[in-house]
Amino acid sequence: MNLTKVLSFVFFAVAAFLGYLLWKGVDDVVEEEKRIALMEAATIEKLEMLRDAQLAYQAANGKYASTWDSLKTFIQTGQIWLVQRTETTKLLDYGAEEIKVTFDTLGSVTVMDSLFSTKKFPDFNLDLLPVVPGSGGKQFEFFADKIEKTGGYMVSVFEIRDPSPINPDRRANNNEKALRVGSRTDASTEGNWK
Repeated sequence: MNLTKVLSFVFFAVAAFLGYLLWKGVDDVVEEEKRIALMEAATIEKLEMLRDAQLAYQAANGKYASTWDSLKTFIQTGQIWLVQRTETTKLLDYGAEEIKVTFDTLGSVTVMDSLFSTKKFPDFNLDLLPVVPGSGGKQFEFFADKIEKTGGYMVSVFEIRDPSPINPDRRANNNEKALRVGSRTDASTEGNWK
């Protein structure tokens, strides 16, 4: 074997190794982005479920739950009332209309059966609802209070937030862009992922 063949073999082996390292580096980045997207999708689903529970709690109690324990108790034992609204319109003289609205309570259904039915969420586990997916057991941060708006009237607000985002972009500036639903300063029930 001459020197040219040996060097060709060595350079081919080095090129193959560097090609593998390049492929592996790109593949690792793609897999990490997929993992982050999956974890964020699971987090968003839980935040939407918690928002629905908070809205039901507020409709029943006139305020939002400020702790996981109070929300959990409501999910386990709370009722959502089924109300039928009926409108009748009566035509008066000269084209005027009179509208009469009546509300009739038809019954109630449990919060668990209404919001978290096994048909909608087959693998639902109430004890894992406040746990952030992929966080190793950390729970969402809960906040609920009443704030004063312009004009002096009080508005109920809530915020449920991911305390330790997986996505490095969401961790910037002290988790400023962490996934959350609601707001501490506005009467909003929207999530910041939209």
